Amino acid sequence: MKKTNYSLSEMEEKLYVAVISDALDGLGFSAQSPDISFSIHTGKAKLVGRCKTTLWSEMYHIDPNPYELELQAVDDCQPGEIFIAAAAGSNRSGIWGELLSTAARNRGCLGALVDGSIRDIAKIRAMGFTVLAKGKRVYDSQNRQRVIDIDVPVEIGGVVFCPGDLVFCDEDGVVVIPQQVEEAAIEKAMLKVNAENITRDEIKKGMKAMDAYKKYGVL
Repeated sequence: MKKTNYSLSEMEEKLYVAVISDALDGLGFSAQSPDISFSIHTGKAKLVGRCKTTLWSEMYHIDPNPYELELQAVDDCQPGEIFIAAAAGSNRSGIWGELLSTAARNRGCLGALVDGSIRDIAKIRAMGFTVLAKGKRVYDSQNRQRVIDIDVPVEIGGVVFCPGDLVFCDEDGVVVIPQQVEEAAIEKAMLKVNAENITRDEIKKGMKAMDAYKKYGVL
């Protein structure tokens, strides 16, 4: 499979979740946006990076090695990655907070996507670190939740996130691009953005929406 030649900063500047979703629709990948509302959002309005995946589980016993795999995963983060915490939407504890945000950012991690709850929200927001989470919970994760695997495919809201996949997040939601169609999806999205810009300009000049759609084929 061939990855896109566009940099993360170029994609963040020019693309957005909806146009990526449309591009994936055109390639036959019509279910790449998790059916989840990430109600907590700190930091930047838009986040684009590659998945660093972790799989979480609830627990009801004393953990002999608390935080072991989550700390390993954070320490292994590479520049340009987004920490993906697949915790099945659990609200048992706040699995992400200020210290993990600090450690992840120091490794070049761009942000975190948490299918679960977080805490230290004000401190994370003050850091300017970008985190999207399903909810908030004051409890520490020790003896409540832990990472059980890292760098494996994980599922969030009916969508599979694989290590290295491109993920886009903004106000509209989240969409992940399977690596086998990454190059095609990005090229298709770039073309649509250009066509949308032309269409918008024509409508502003007075062209009717139907005529613009018939001429340029985008909406």
